Amino acid sequence: MAQAVNNPSGFQLKPFTPEDDANLREALKRCSAATYEAAAQFRKTGNTEHLPAIVLGIIERFVEPDLRAKLKDADDDLRIIEDLGIDSLTMMEIVILVEDVLQMSINNEELRHLRTVGDVKTFIECKVRGLPLPKPTKFLPIEQIASIMPIQPPFLFLSEASVSAHGANAKYKISGQEFFLQGHFKDNPVLPASIMLEALGQLGVLFLLEAQIGEAGKTVDPKMIFFTSCEGVRCHRVCRPGDVLSLSIKPKRLKLPLATFEGQIRVGQEKAAIAEEITLTFAFAEETAQPAAVAAPADAVGKQIESTGSQPTAATA
Repeated sequence: MAQAVNNPSGFQLKPFTPEDDANLREALKRCSAATYEAAAQFRKTGNTEHLPAIVLGIIERFVEPDLRAKLKDADDDLRIIEDLGIDSLTMMEIVILVEDVLQMSINNEELRHLRTVGDVKTFIECKVRGLPLPKPTKFLPIEQIASIMPIQPPFLFLSEASVSAHGANAKYKISGQEFFLQGHFKDNPVLPASIMLEALGQLGVLFLLEAQIGEAGKTVDPKMIFFTSCEGVRCHRVCRPGDVLSLSIKPKRLKLPLATFEGQIRVGQEKAAIAEEITLTFAFAEETAQPAAVAAPADAVGKQIESTGSQPTAATA
């Protein structure tokens, strides 16, 4: 028997026999030819660059035909359940096929936090490389965003957002009721480019506050995040009331006191604006110890407990 060998990526390769090839073709017979080709190359070489094509190809196999178009130009924020209609049972079928194709074992508990296509791709790559699994993507509705952010309505331009270790995404629909549209321009409301950059900066603020980049015993201080510079800005599209902005930022450098991101805004598949570098300055604050839980008195059982809290002081990104 031929001896297993290791490739530079760390994935243990085994000889890819004609029998393995036949089994792989049978396993992927309902997937695209490109999926099989990527899987065969991965099994032969261990090149992890083939993993996204394998994962997306297998997911596509289980997505309803009318939803497959979403995968064609999908970004990593595409949600498996909400956007692709994949239920937990179908997710298990996907996992079993991935296990067969990549010859790995996946613990069911590890799957509970996978929410997006990006989560799945990152999870598979980490499993193949033997790397620690990243923290799962956080999804934040407007209410939670407003409770976290120092910037508040009517100057908050994030209506929903997701934050992962690799970046953040958000959406904002231009309602037409924004106060600045009354004068920008007369009878021809257009979202100012400066507001688009402000929205990307706000998404950077949210990333700093939610991506848990603080040192031990410290967290990012929401009152000490400020916009410092922006470079390489290009606007490609006029945005008007009714448009839904899809914003995304990815960190380029994070070193106290500066955080630099690249960002872009799309409307549907159209590019609206890009910024090669958006830089914020930030500071840490001592982490506040959480008070120990106190048992409720017996006569309080059954009563609704209302919590109160103060909003953080506003800071302009």
